[in-house]
Amino acid sequence: MSSWKRKAIEGMKETFSAGPERRRDHEEEIRDLHAKIGELTVERDFLSRGLGH
Repeated sequence: MSSWKRKAIEGMKETFSAGPERRRDHEEEIRDLHAKIGELTVERDFLSRGLGH
């Protein structure tokens, strides 16, 4: 088996066997990203109104 294929299979094992702690990290990251999207949306809307658009 070639090295790239072995690395891919090992990576899949890690991805699909992620425990609750790893999932929790992803959920926290997603919450943070949604919060950032909200902040940027508010800023964009504020600046848009300030420019008269």
